[in-house]
Amino acid sequence: MLDTKRIQMINKNHHYTVAVEWTGNMGLGTENYEVYERSHNVQVDGKPLLECSSDTPFRGDAGKYNPEDFFVSSLATCHMLWFLHLCADNDVVVHSYTDKAEGVLDVSPGAPGHFASVVLHPVVGVAEEWMLAKANELHAEAHKKCFIANSCNFPIEVRPSGMIASI
Repeated sequence: MLDTKRIQMINKNHHYTVAVEWTGNMGLGTENYEVYERSHNVQVDGKPLLECSSDTPFRGDAGKYNPEDFFVSSLATCHMLWFLHLCADNDVVVHSYTDKAEGVLDVSPGAPGHFASVVLHPVVGVAEEWMLAKANELHAEAHKKCFIANSCNFPIEVRPSGMIASI
């Protein structure tokens, strides 16, 4: 059951502020496409600085996070957090959760790029065998509640697999 404080927290707008700073000026600015790095920092107050870049096909640094990484991970983690919440509310005890999410970015000549699909592959360890069926059902509900998934205009598929956790 939801307590009053939790209901008040849920029933309002939430605002997020992220600072982005381009750090890739190699002295010539954006004089042409080849003379600047795509490096940038992402900072949220009170959290560690993230060194980022674009993806390597777009002249980025493969050793740094890129916007596409963040996008797919946002979908995967939002789903996970809703799933864990629903499991807790439904007496399903989860001991482990992993996901190897996959996103497909479609970039065609003459057209703006867009994500065509994302597939989540959650693997969940539960305390007891009877919890597997309920856990698998809760993935569908978690998907419906995921804020990030609800903000997308392409298919997001969830392909869960369960296992019994060894305690």
